[in-house]
Amino acid sequence: RKLESTSAQNIEFLQVIAKREESIHQCQLRLEEKSRECSSLARQLEMAIEDAKRQVEQARERAVARERAAQTKMLDLETQLNRNKTELNQLRRSKEDAERRYESRLQDLRDRLEQSESTNRSMQNYVQFLKSSYDNVF
Repeated sequence: RKLESTSAQNIEFLQVIAKREESIHQCQLRLEEKSRECSSLARQLEMAIEDAKRQVEQARERAVARERAAQTKMLDLETQLNRNKTELNQLRRSKEDAERRYESRLQDLRDRLEQSESTNRSMQNYVQFLKSSYDNVF
């Protein structure tokens, strides 16, 4: 009886062991499936990270290129501004010189006109004197 009881117990243990082995086998299959899934997700993550790094690098390169272009344009504009300022100053000096020459020439013309008018008055007075003298003589 004891032997039968032990045999029955062994059969039960064997069944429990078989169920546990089946359960372990199922768990191992699920573990392998999850491992494959994790590997796939890890590859996708690595690809996404690489893609993001590439996009960041491209964006950085574009930003650097835009910054260089902006700096170049800014330097060109500053150069042009300085050139325009220099030209404006030259034009101002030229205008001031022309105004001074004009004023000087105008003053010369006024002086000559005044001298001419004075000479004209003197001549008219002389002609008047001659007329008077001739009238007195005749």
